[in-house]
Amino acid sequence: MALKATIYKAELSIADMDRNYYETHQLTLARHPSETDERMMVRLLAFAIHANEALTFTKGLFDVEEPDLWHKDLTGAIELSIQVGQPDEKIILKACGRSEHVYVYSYAATSHIWWKGLANKVERCKNLTVVDFNADATEQLGKMAQRTMQLQCTIQDGQIWLTDGATTVEIAREVLKSER
Repeated sequence: MALKATIYKAELSIADMDRNYYETHQLTLARHPSETDERMMVRLLAFAIHANEALTFTKGLFDVEEPDLWHKDLTGAIELSIQVGQPDEKIILKACGRSEHVYVYSYAATSHIWWKGLANKVERCKNLTVVDFNADATEQLGKMAQRTMQLQCTIQDGQIWLTDGATTVEIAREVLKSER
């Protein structure tokens, strides 16, 4: 019998001063049995960075054909595709062919090794942005995971802070590749 997803509920208040976006979202996250708390929280962080009314979590690990998050326009075309982790070149190239903008958020201590092996293979992707989050910060985010969460995310001048009221984590990020 297959293991089922664990359901997490999050009330995420976002104050993104860089985009003038201020909203509170009631989110339901399904954590795949093979997914860690850290990865789930990085998905939540990616949502906070790109939040809008059309951004949704997908089947993700349950369906390898879908990214972790996406934003589709009214015609069903994918405007934004977001992958979390260290996807292989085939997944990235396919996403770049199907989407207007593609973001990959890596977060492991081994991300630079992964990127070194992949950079030349995806260099031609003009709609691809790859960002590496500080591994220590995402590990702290993983420790914040609760089945029911109330979180606040503040983004200002490129800096990101996520807090649950008791713990505040500043998330440093390094852009490894940006759209051209």
